[in-house]
Amino acid sequence: MTLFTAQLHPGRGLGFLILGASLHDVLTRLKAEPQRFPKLEVLYSPDRPVTEPVCINLPQNGIRLRFDGPEQRLRLVEVLDFTKNHVTFKDRDLLKPANGTSAPGSPVPGETSGAAGPTFRHIYHRLLGPTYAGEFIPPAGAQEDGIYVLSYPGVAFNFPMPKASYSPNKDVVSLLSAASSSQVATSMAVFSGDSWAEARPTLFTEVLPSIKSTSALQRGKDVYPDEVSLVRLYGGGRIDLFRKWTSSAFRIQLGETTPQQLVMELGPPNAIYRKNDQNMVIHKMRTASNTRSRPSATDLGRPDDLTDTDQSSMNTGSDDSDEEAIDDQAANNPSGTCFYNYFYLGFDVLLSTSTPPSGLPPGTEPAGPENPIKSHHPDRLVVTKLVLHGNIPGSYEFNRHRRCRWEIAYLDDGEDGQPINSETEFRHVEERMSDRWQEALPAGKGSARQRGMVLNRGWGDSPGSSCEFLGGWEESGARRADAGGESTTTLYGFPGLVFEVLKNDYVNTVTVF
Repeated sequence: MTLFTAQLHPGRGLGFLILGASLHDVLTRLKAEPQRFPKLEVLYSPDRPVTEPVCINLPQNGIRLRFDGPEQRLRLVEVLDFTKNHVTFKDRDLLKPANGTSAPGSPVPGETSGAAGPTFRHIYHRLLGPTYAGEFIPPAGAQEDGIYVLSYPGVAFNFPMPKASYSPNKDVVSLLSAASSSQVATSMAVFSGDSWAEARPTLFTEVLPSIKSTSALQRGKDVYPDEVSLVRLYGGGRIDLFRKWTSSAFRIQLGETTPQQLVMELGPPNAIYRKNDQNMVIHKMRTASNTRSRPSATDLGRPDDLTDTDQSSMNTGSDDSDEEAIDDQAANNPSGTCFYNYFYLGFDVLLSTSTPPSGLPPGTEPAGPENPIKSHHPDRLVVTKLVLHGNIPGSYEFNRHRRCRWEIAYLDDGEDGQPINSETEFRHVEERMSDRWQEALPAGKGSARQRGMVLNRGWGDSPGSSCEFLGGWEESGARRADAGGESTTTLYGFPGLVFEVLKNDYVNTVTVF
């Protein structure tokens, strides 16, 4: 195994493990280097995977990474075993590697060699310098030793300390500098904040700065637009994509937005997934939202499998160049129907010939003025559908896309005042959607719970993506089945939206049409 060597950047990250990076980005990078990271453990709450933190444990590297649940951003980097990695700070060793190699400017050889971690004396007097008095955390239960946290802005170290040895009136610095039995750090934490005590209450909720602004990142020649932090759905095919760390938004109007506009605002897709006409027949059979028809099973066909988890995040997933993505000839060719896969933004975009989007919910005013000018040719490819991915741990397609957060704008007037968004359990989504669309649904259907359509992504005969179940299916009374396995999900539809729901009642994907 190749030793993980990284520079410590207090408050920003450890090597390429930058605070604020997405779970998808970090996992993709770790899996791309199996020699350095031979074992990965993803720990999460099966019942609350999008509200509770997600943890990546690297046991062979002595490192643990913690991400918040809703945004899936890296919030905490912990070094639990200093002997399994090589950490430096300003080209000085935190702990001299066991093989005897050291970085330029390292302390005298042998000062920390053979120890299980850096000494208090080395950290306080030679590496990071003096800091404010630390925090003592009393032992839990029958344990004798508590933890003394030596904290700096953005980084903290844990030292074991007997409860009897600590007193607020004692000179702890002298005590830990002199004591041979308790002066070795057992772990290190990299976080955003002035001190560990101040950072803990808001560790998983603080708004982190853009990772593009950190000097810890190596500058590459590729420049990408700011990520999309929220997708707001207004109904009637109107969608706003809000940029992170800015107040700007990009409007997508289904049936009107062109590939050129998409590429100009979002950059070229990570991959292009082309489909033949036979497999796309279901998209051409979409009926108006007030109809009850559905395509027959013989019309569905079987699509090609989508590219798999990590490899799909690379631009090599398609032979199409960026120029081809916006080529006028291809855009005017109806047979060029395809998906633009934005793995690093968390969604896929279907480009096909223009079809009218689903209508607005009853009593809803259009979100913004109508576009009076439609300059594109009727056969020109435009955005007709959007598939938003939740990247929920435990789901079949986990880590294929980064997490995309969304909210339904026309459901923000509930009695409880809580918005319906990507973290809402589906039973609440279904209740609010049924109430809002009650006038448009047949008599007796508004309050009755619809039956979901079961999808098993692990079956060979199943479509490769929930985006295959679009249009005409949103109100079908599909037969409910009981299929086991984590790859089994259930589809529920409303006008303009199809929700793919996991067994824990959280929404895995949303298709907007």
